[in-house]
Amino acid sequence: MSFGGVAFQLSQAVWREGNTGHINVAPSEGILFFNNLLPLNVRWPHKLLVLFDRRKASITTDQERFARVGAVSPTEVVQNAIKASKLGLGEVRIIELLPRTKEGGAFLKFSHDDATDAASVAEAVRVHLKNNKVRPWWNPFTTVKANLVLGKPWIEDLFRLPSRRVRVEFFPTQPGGGAAELSQEQLYSFFRPYGKLRDIVAQPSDSKVVPRYAYLDFSRISKAVMAKNCLHGYTVTEAQGGGQLGTIFRLTYEKKQRAGWARDWIVNHPRIVIPILAALIAGLSVAVFDPIRTLSIRAHVTRAFHIEDNVIIRWFKTQSNDLISKVQQFRNQVDNGEGGMQVVWDDRKTDIEQIQSWLMETADTFIIVQGPRGSGKRELVIDHALEHKRAAHKVLVIDCKPIQEARGDAATIAAAAGQVGYRPVFSWVNNISGLMDLAAQGMTGVKAGFSETLENQLSKIWNNTSIALKSIALEGRSKNDTDGNLSDDEWLEAHPERRPVLVIDNFLHKSTEPGSGLVYDKLAEYAARLTTSNIAHVIFLTNDVSFSKSLSKALPDRVFRQIALRDCSLETAKRYVIQHLDFDAAEQKSSKDDAEEARKLTPSQKRKDLQELDQVIPLLGGRLTDLEFLARRIKAGETPTRAVGEIIDQSSSEILKMFLLLSSETREWTPQQAWTLVRSLAASDTLRFNEVLLLDIYKTGGDKALAALEQAELISVQSLNGRPYSIKPGKPVYQPAFQRLVGDKVLAAKMDLTLLAEAIGTESKSIDKLEQELHLLGELPKQPGELTSRINWLLGKIAASQTKIEGYELESAGLKKVLLSEY
Repeated sequence: MSFGGVAFQLSQAVWREGNTGHINVAPSEGILFFNNLLPLNVRWPHKLLVLFDRRKASITTDQERFARVGAVSPTEVVQNAIKASKLGLGEVRIIELLPRTKEGGAFLKFSHDDATDAASVAEAVRVHLKNNKVRPWWNPFTTVKANLVLGKPWIEDLFRLPSRRVRVEFFPTQPGGGAAELSQEQLYSFFRPYGKLRDIVAQPSDSKVVPRYAYLDFSRISKAVMAKNCLHGYTVTEAQGGGQLGTIFRLTYEKKQRAGWARDWIVNHPRIVIPILAALIAGLSVAVFDPIRTLSIRAHVTRAFHIEDNVIIRWFKTQSNDLISKVQQFRNQVDNGEGGMQVVWDDRKTDIEQIQSWLMETADTFIIVQGPRGSGKRELVIDHALEHKRAAHKVLVIDCKPIQEARGDAATIAAAAGQVGYRPVFSWVNNISGLMDLAAQGMTGVKAGFSETLENQLSKIWNNTSIALKSIALEGRSKNDTDGNLSDDEWLEAHPERRPVLVIDNFLHKSTEPGSGLVYDKLAEYAARLTTSNIAHVIFLTNDVSFSKSLSKALPDRVFRQIALRDCSLETAKRYVIQHLDFDAAEQKSSKDDAEEARKLTPSQKRKDLQELDQVIPLLGGRLTDLEFLARRIKAGETPTRAVGEIIDQSSSEILKMFLLLSSETREWTPQQAWTLVRSLAASDTLRFNEVLLLDIYKTGGDKALAALEQAELISVQSLNGRPYSIKPGKPVYQPAFQRLVGDKVLAAKMDLTLLAEAIGTESKSIDKLEQELHLLGELPKQPGELTSRINWLLGKIAASQTKIEGYELESAGLKKVLLSEY
């Protein structure tokens, strides 16, 4: 097509002809390169071309699309430049327009007559663009520029994106010929006209890489694009410093790693970088997650997100009081064990009032409620002594049982966090951090601190809990109060009634297991900080009588306030069973409150066999769990005598299985030691502690064995002034169970036989030692008179031991006859 006397003609792309990738130029032809026609940073068009392989598309269609989206049409620029030129240019014909999408520019090939040269056309276009600046819409701070292509451009569709750095390789003009390596001054003279250069990096002189090369760093990518497309394939003549045969430029983009120095420094200095990274991660965790965790703990204590405390739900409850209140009342009574339990609470009213009075005092010490399992410690403290605190949502309960029974650090952390509402908790991250720490230690020789020990993790949980409890204690404080000028610590000390209560249940549960000391020690230290800082009252519930050893480490200069729960009295136990039966029946007919129903006899009044309770309660004792079991069996239709007999049989089976039949190396007692206590307690309900230690079976490791048997609840050790003085059965029901086991002739004969066998072995070892000493004395050349008494003493000990062995063997023979004759 033609316009204003200047002819334009569009043809197919040259790179498709022969697939050479080069633009061939005749003597009367030239090539211009326009840059900044498309945005360089928008590289997705090139990715789409690579993905969909647009090489077979019509070039005319591509050129039309390019003209629509580009900053300006190159053909129009050339047309206007020729018209405005004062150089008297002749006829110029556009041969083709070749877009370069990934480089944001385009090649324009043109032909001219003999009166015009390509340089004149390029100068006319340059002057026109200088006078009529074309600013792209995406970047108004730059302009479109054009230059004459001096080399032989290579039009490729490889995924090579432009960069500021251009690699210049020096090739010979003929195969096998030599190429000259241009100096920095020569390279500067060739490439500086296309844009400002930041640096020229020559190939190291000792490098053996061929062809020789150099790096050119331009100030802007558009400058590098212009230089690469105009000088690629340019032949440097001998006069220009290209050698005798000349040198050809081969230009490619080189991606410069701008952050390489930072990456290299980080990789080469792990001892500095890894601790800094660990500190940043820890700081981020504290700044972001700790406030969330503290809020979660506070919501856990105050029940902020519990639906039962929602305003709407509470309104519905008040509106339907007749329907819901009764159901809820009976449900709460069942859940709290109120069926007959009121008798127990009346019996322990003094203990409840004592705990409540302690909570009103400022003394910074622990409150400890100790008693055997099934004595009602948790119900006494939480449901009755702390009833007013629970109504105010100021009670936090930490159950040590799930924490102690968790396996592994991650499970222990998750269990501890769950008890206080510590969320979010990433317990699994500690395992990954441990692996990272191990890898860092292998690289640097020292631990990086990524992973935290179980002690540190527990400390973080308890510290966040302290912050939440303190905020709860200070809730409702006003500056307008008479003591509003006091500091927080002084105000908390002056108002002990405003402090929340921390209840630590099952303290020292399985404390003899390896590794349990860490959990309990950290928990005791945390409780000590709460009490000494006047943040909260702390109540420990424990079955272990040796709690003072662990708690004295945390508060060595304090006297603990203790309440020891014992079994109920026989009269209270009887009333408990009777009221438990009457309560179950009342619950079943709670909706029938008419006078006729009220005049009916209670279930306990209907049962004539309840008179047997006076005979069976002394056998069962006052342990609440056993009394409740008895009441349920009686309610099922059994007589009290039969029900107690079944309970005693069940207890006998438990003792036989757990203590007498199985022997394990992990246990600190032997079946013979347990049987000795069973046989002695069957004859007497109380034994002297030191008298038991004098028995032959307890001479070695007797203290540990008795402590382990007390922990296993076979026995109960009573203390006076801090020292043990007596031994009783672990449960009241164990007394008749011991008697029943001893009354089993076959079992008694079997256990006594093993006990005698051990005693015979002990005496035999003693005789061996005595005989060795006699043999040593007999080898002396002379027998001094001073040794006579010693020899007589040894002979007497041997005779005494031999007499014992003969008696044991005679007794063993009788026991064997029992085993041979009885089933």
